[in-house]
Formats: sequence, C-alpha cells, structure tokens
Amino acid sequence: MTADTTTPRKTPRRPGAGGVTARPPRRRRASPALRSGWTPWLYLLPALVLLGGLLVYPIYQLGLISFLEYTQAQVSGGEPTTFQGFGNYATLFRDSQFWQVLLATVVFAAACVLTTLFVGCALAVLLTRIRAVPRLALMLAALGAWATPAITGSTVWVFLFDPDFGPVNKVLGLGDFSWTYGRYSAFALVLLEVLWCSFPFVMVTVYAGIRAIPTEVLEAASLDGASQWRIWRSVMAPMLRPILIVVTIQSVIWDFKVFTQIYVMTNGGGIAGQNLVLNVYAYQKAFASSQYSLGSAIGVVMLVILLAVTLVYLRLVRRQGEEL
Repeated sequence: MTADTTTPRKTPRRPGAGGVTARPPRRRRASPALRSGWTPWLYLLPALVLLGGLLVYPIYQLGLISFLEYTQAQVSGGEPTTFQGFGNYATLFRDSQFWQVLLATVVFAAACVLTTLFVGCALAVLLTRIRAVPRLALMLAALGAWATPAITGSTVWVFLFDPDFGPVNKVLGLGDFSWTYGRYSAFALVLLEVLWCSFPFVMVTVYAGIRAIPTEVLEAASLDGASQWRIWRSVMAPMLRPILIVVTIQSVIWDFKVFTQIYVMTNGGGIAGQNLVLNVYAYQKAFASSQYSLGSAIGVVMLVILLAVTLVYLRLVRRQGEEL
C-alpha cells in the first residue's frame, strides 16, 4: 500500500478559538487615472457653482419670459400671465425692423472686431520694437483707456466731437459738422470709441504671447531676410494662434452686445432709430415699450447667435488641428 501524501486542508477557525483570523477582503482603490480625471473638476467646483447661480438661473428666466405674454399689465398684476409658445418669436421675426437692426449689428460688430484685432496686434508688435520708456508710456495710456468706464469714455468722446464746442472739428476745420446726425458717421464715431476702449486687451494679451516666443526663432527668421510682415504672418501668428482665438472670441462677444456706447453717443439709437443695435433694440422693446417678453426673445436670439458663432469658430480651428 502506498502512503497517502495528500496534505489535509486546514479548516479556518473562528477568531478567539485559537485559530488564525481570516483577513477581510481589501477594498479596491481608485486607479490614479480615475483620481486625476476628477481632480480638476473638484478644483473647478466652487467656480462652477457660482457661475451656475449667476448665469444659469438668469438665462432660464430670460427664456421663460420669452415664451410668456409679459407686459406692464402682467407686471402690475392687472392681467394674468399666459403662455404664448413661440408667438413672441413669430412676432419678432415678422418685424422688418428687427432684421434691419440684426444686419446693422452684425456689420458693426464685424468692423469693430477686425479693427480692434488689427490695431491691438500692430501695437503689440510695436511694443517689442521700442525702448523701455516709450513702451511704458504706451502701456500706461492703453491701460488708462481700458480702465475708463464705458459711459465716461462715451461722454468724453461726444464732447470731443461736439459740433459747437468739440476740439476735433476745430482742428480738422469741419465747422459745425455733426458726427451723430448721419447714420454712417455716427457708427464710425462709435466704432472709434469702441476701438479706443477695446484694443488694450488685445494689445496686452498678444504682447505677452510674443514675449513667450523664443527670441532665437525670431532672430533666425530675421537673419533669413524675412520682413516684419512675413515674420508676423509665418512665425508669430501660427505660434500665437491659441491666444488669437481667445481675443477674437472675446471681441466678438463684447462688440456684438455693445450697448452703452450706442445709447450714450447716439442718444438712444440715433434719429428714427438709424443707429440701433440689438442690445439697444431689446432695451427699447422691454423698457420703453414695456414689452418684456419681446425684449427677452431678442436676448435669447442674441445668446443663440453668439453661441453659434463661437462653436463654428472653434470647430473650424479644431479642423486645422489646433489644440485649445
């Protein structure tokens, strides 16, 4: 007979009975990738909560009012609020003045954005070419214009171009020419004021980006015989593309919703509303005419347009392989 060499299994014993205590199963820790994926959101959580309270709820109220019949009668409680569906939007889209104002807003905003980007980028390059004292003076002047409140700057510009007391007409020899009387001259005057208070943001941001470019790259392009325009177009602009995306989107949002400059400098939209933009048009509908629902509908349309423009622009950038 052969001996049984099989080792007998040990029966686990209960704790306290003299046996070995069985270890509880270990908890599986979250993987480092999972923890690192949630970490940025934890840091952003306070800001997201704050932005949610400041943005999401007002946008919800704006959209809600745009679907209601909400005039002064409903505000005062004289009549009940009724649901209109898309009736306010249908009324708005049937209004020929709305389409005229929308076209004027798009053209005016595009002119402001292009002019601001051109002047801001040109002055940013200039800052890298001048000495310390002139650079400091230009920076202080630009930051002073940037820090000036819009209503203050608009009032000053109206005085400067005043047909009776303004120094600009006297220097140019224009006599009693009124800049705010004609439609295009009024838009041009507002464009100059918007440019004056907007270009410092582009200039400072692009200048910081240029300073981050290695000097060896710019020196190599200059030694190869490239002109300043060629260096900007072929070297600086591609390397500054993420920064240019940010300043472009910011400029589009700011210039599309201009209100203070138009309202102050053209006295509420110009003669017979010839200088109206969407923001001023919404203000007139909501507060001057007490049609709060129509004003809210205009606000929703502006929000959708800005979101669409931003998303399309970002999509075009992503197609070019640029990481944001």
